[in-house]
Parts: sequence; C-alpha cells; structure tokens
Amino acid sequence: MKQKALSVLVYASTLLGFALATASGAVVTFESVPLGAPNGPSGVWNGQAGTGGLTIDGVNFNNSYTDFGGGSFGWEGFAYSNKTDTTTPGFGNQFSSIAGGGAGGSSQYALSYANGASIKFTSNTNLTDLGTSITNTTYAGLSMLNGDSFAKKFGGISGNDPDFFKLTITGYVGGSVVGSPLDFYLADFRFEDNSRDYIINEWTFLNLSPLGTVDELRFSYTSSDTGDFGINTPVYFALDNFLSPVPEPSAFLLVMLGGIGAVIRRRR
Repeated sequence: MKQKALSVLVYASTLLGFALATASGAVVTFESVPLGAPNGPSGVWNGQAGTGGLTIDGVNFNNSYTDFGGGSFGWEGFAYSNKTDTTTPGFGNQFSSIAGGGAGGSSQYALSYANGASIKFTSNTNLTDLGTSITNTTYAGLSMLNGDSFAKKFGGISGNDPDFFKLTITGYVGGSVVGSPLDFYLADFRFEDNSRDYIINEWTFLNLSPLGTVDELRFSYTSSDTGDFGINTPVYFALDNFLSPVPEPSAFLLVMLGGIGAVIRRRR
C-alpha cells in the first residue's frame, strides 16, 4: 500500500510540474537571482548588498540586513538560496530547504525569516486561481523533529503534546487588511491519533485564491512552543514558484499531494 501511494504521489507530482511548466503567466521562480554576493555566504543572497529587498518579475520581496562586523550579520524578510543540506541541524544551516532544493527539482528558491516579511505588488493583483509552493527550512524542520537547545521536540517525550507551527498570510490594499488571513500549518501535532502528526518536508502547493485582490502580502507565525521572549521554534519557511496557476484538475492533484504526501511523511 505504501509503494502504491508513493507511485500515485510521483505521478501527481509529475502532472503538477507539467501544469506549472506549461501554464502562461509570470511565475516567480527565483532562478534569476544572483547568489553569493561579495563577503556573503556562497550560494545565498540574504541582503548583503543593502538594497532593502529585491524586485523579481515586478514583485518586491522585502529584506532588512545588518552587518555587525567580524563576520556576524542579521537579516529579516526574504533571502534566496540553492542550498541542499537536509541533514545538518542548527542555525548554521538556516539557508537550506528541508526538501533539498527548489520546487519541481529547480535549483533556487526563497526563504523567509521572522515576522514582518512582506511581498508587494506594483498594483492591485487578483490572486484567484494562483498559488505558491511552500515547505520548511532544514533548520526549523529538524528543530521541531528532534528539539534543540532553544526549542522543544514537537509532541514532547510522550509524543502526545498538541504542538503546531503555523504560517499566516494576510492580504492588504493601501495598508489596510482585506479579506480573511490564510493559514498554513508547517507542522501539526494536534491530532488525537499521533500517527497523523506531521512536519512538512516536501514542497506543498498552497492555493492563494482566498486572499482575493491585494497589493501586499504579510507573513507571520504562531507556535505552540512560545516563551517569555516569543516563539522558540525557528521562524522560517521556504517559498518557490510564486504566482503559479492552480493546476487542473485541481481537486485531484491537491488531494494526491496534500493527502498522500502527508501519509508518507507520517510513516517515515
């Protein structure tokens, strides 16, 4: 049964890749972003140039970068990477996607860190029938899976703790909230049946249609592992193929990728 589920998932993934590759429209793939700026990490753009963000295919992804000297730096917003390390835990591996590269086998993808990340459009943009691919970073994914010196192992020692890590996307027009926020669970251990608990470790398509028409998207996080100084879970996610058309037949593909993919992750 597991092999059959895997075969269906691969077939569905192939169809999804074909749909994305052949659909018309300006899909933001991040493949054109120059990586490895002077004095920055190889294979990464995290704002070293001090531009305050990048505009890619007419869409602006914010970034705030601070150079503390001595090789130390801080950044927020969006960065870009081609890192493929899925096994090394900790902050030193903050620029890798847990899927081991970009969506659909691509090389480059975006990552976001901290509350306050935003995407701005040049004009009001209707997101109906558009979506994006999302997954965890290796740093966040392994932290939730095993715990570390700052954050707990999701599920706790017993495996029964109802932990979760949620990404919320909120739409704006002219600086005011429009519509209802869209939630995406990067990890969810709230099920009565522990075998249903999951941490996202593959690229997963998210339909952005419920956000409607916007000129800006803002991203925020909620976690069950929160202390006096805020969220303990590393607040990162990875993003690729932004503004992809919702593939057809959407119901079949989303059920295959979302449902069967989750089963495979749970059984690993």
